[in-house]
Amino acid sequence: MFDQAEHRDTGHRRCWDVLVDGARHQIDLLKAEALQRSVDVHIIVDLIHVLEYLWRAAWCLHDSISTAALEKAAHAAGQRGTQRKSIDEAMNYLSGKAEHLRYDTALERGWPISTGIIEGACRHLVKDRLDITGARWGLSGAETVLKLRAVRANGDFVASWAWHQQQESIHNHQTRYRDQAITTA
Repeated sequence: MFDQAEHRDTGHRRCWDVLVDGARHQIDLLKAEALQRSVDVHIIVDLIHVLEYLWRAAWCLHDSISTAALEKAAHAAGQRGTQRKSIDEAMNYLSGKAEHLRYDTALERGWPISTGIIEGACRHLVKDRLDITGARWGLSGAETVLKLRAVRANGDFVASWAWHQQQESIHNHQTRYRDQAITTA
């Protein structure tokens, strides 16, 4: 990921935003890699993952699915023991990731706060094609199909195909027969 970002921004002139699901090891690895490469990254925990914690906390305070669950969440301090397990988990999750939950700043600066569109694209590109009954994919075949689907979905197929044909021509003809000498068998 960092190699691709550096390829697109060799001078580190742009802001690098990284969306994560909130796993501590993910954040630690990203920080270490950014430090090693002397890159300033802005890590943002995906809002949808944060909301999952908040909903679990709300549902432990109310039996049925309703907006009353959110109202009761404000009065959770009276809950004890296992009754408030999800609340404690949510509080630990939020306090442990507070520096990566600055959605106000992210939105002000035009940064993304959710990977929903990316996950939707992955479902469209990957799952809908590769996860079909009877399909058996090797890594290189799956990667090739996904690249083709991505290029087609982006509207870049014609340009990509022209580039591919040019590369094949260089590889198969210009490098083999550069001195106009055709070998005979």
